[in-house]
Amino acid sequence: MHGRRGLDWRDLQYFLAVSRGGALSVAARELGVEHTTVARRIQSLEQTMDATLFERHPRGYRLTRQGEQLLAGVEAMEREAQEVAFGAGGGLSGTVRISALEGFGNFFLAPRIGALLEANPDLTVEMVTIQQIVSLSRRQADLAIGLTRPSGDRFHTEELTDYRLFIYASPDYLRRHGPVRSRGDLADHIFAGYVDELVFSPALDYLAEVGIDSRQVRIQNSSIQAQKAAVQAGLCLGVLPAFVAESTPGLVRVLPEEISLLRTYWLITRGDEAGSSRLGHLCRVLRNETRAAQALFLPPPNAAACGTGSN
Repeated sequence: MHGRRGLDWRDLQYFLAVSRGGALSVAARELGVEHTTVARRIQSLEQTMDATLFERHPRGYRLTRQGEQLLAGVEAMEREAQEVAFGAGGGLSGTVRISALEGFGNFFLAPRIGALLEANPDLTVEMVTIQQIVSLSRRQADLAIGLTRPSGDRFHTEELTDYRLFIYASPDYLRRHGPVRSRGDLADHIFAGYVDELVFSPALDYLAEVGIDSRQVRIQNSSIQAQKAAVQAGLCLGVLPAFVAESTPGLVRVLPEEISLLRTYWLITRGDEAGSSRLGHLCRVLRNETRAAQALFLPPPNAAACGTGSN
């Protein structure tokens, strides 16, 4: 793969955007240009290198073997530049994207990034908080916080924190429907839960683990925030992480000493960036924040919920 003239770094930025986004339109949105501009830049780069870097398909662009070789080299250059900037500036700079599940991202991480931004005035944090974490392998995020440990050696994974979940209800719901005194009483109540076909991980199948019949799950959605809202409104019961349910007053635990689930959040980065000072610093911040909040993630089952006492 031999070039006829010097490479334009701007062309390489377009190349990175297409290789990570998989489509001209995705790259165009990221770069703030028209998709025709992206296509023109890619064509210019291929002509300069006298190589076909992408296979064009109806559903997007896929790297060729030569494209993969170029990607490895360009990403190495990008990492080196970030390391130099980190060392010279004494802190993080540029943009870092964190992919986190909705509960962790919205209820824990988002309120705590202020100190990180204050300590790193040249840093921009992008948080992708959707039901399923985005792809690290396609460079859609710099690090991810997930519920399962990925297999293989492409990723560096470490345990971030365990967390507990309980059944919750609003006091108004319990006044109208009566107290839940035993596991058997749960059969008389409706629940909020995830839409079955959208549950991408067995770790999210809380209700089956508790033993709730699927016919009782009459409020289904793809959002833990929506489930919490339904429980707060007194519509139903719900299984929620303690740090989510107890982030605001108004919910009580149901049978907390009998029913308590445990899950784990994993901190995931790409294996080829495991030694990055930049990501290492960010990971330390996340570890320190979760370590300081263990009382939120792992409250004892007999502790009062939301300052109102348990059922």
